[in-house]
Amino acid sequence: MRKLQTQGVHHITLTGADRQTSIDFWEGVLGMPFIFDQPNLDNPNEGHLYFDPGDGRLITVFTDETRVPDKRRTPTEPGCVHHLAFNMSRATFLQAVTRLDERGLGHSGVKDRGFMDSIYFKDPMGLLIELACYKFEPPMGCSHADVMIEAHRIRVERGDYNIAEEHLADAIELLVTRRQHSLSADRGAKNPY
Repeated sequence: MRKLQTQGVHHITLTGADRQTSIDFWEGVLGMPFIFDQPNLDNPNEGHLYFDPGDGRLITVFTDETRVPDKRRTPTEPGCVHHLAFNMSRATFLQAVTRLDERGLGHSGVKDRGFMDSIYFKDPMGLLIELACYKFEPPMGCSHADVMIEAHRIRVERGDYNIAEEHLADAIELLVTRRQHSLSADRGAKNPY
């Protein structure tokens, strides 16, 4: 038996309201370019809109001109989607509360998640959307996932309840030490003063 190895998210398809509401939210609020449009090939009564969330992958939305926005929270029972999270630069994230407030969109305010900051609000159909901003940049040649797994190992080894900036900083130092060679025999911390 062998695995079916994935290599990233190809796309996520959501059920949206009407066409214009969907465009106004995904492009007009979240800034995702509207890049492709065709009928839903499995249901000719629906449209199928494609948006680029910023990494070249896709968020697609099935639209129906008879559906109207419904801000009630989407179901969160087991098996349901709880929320979608989108990465943002720190510069944009620091403007998110103001920009959501300008639109009158209710939101959670900034939530500290240890390794990232988050803001939550709902799309026009009640799906919880998270705007996420990492608190760190991975070292050259490493991914966020590389830092996260090392920070997790450090946190667990120390018996800490949740991840914090200290775990991230120590993980980054560890990854740099592993990946980047040095002419120094002793790479330990020093105090030159």
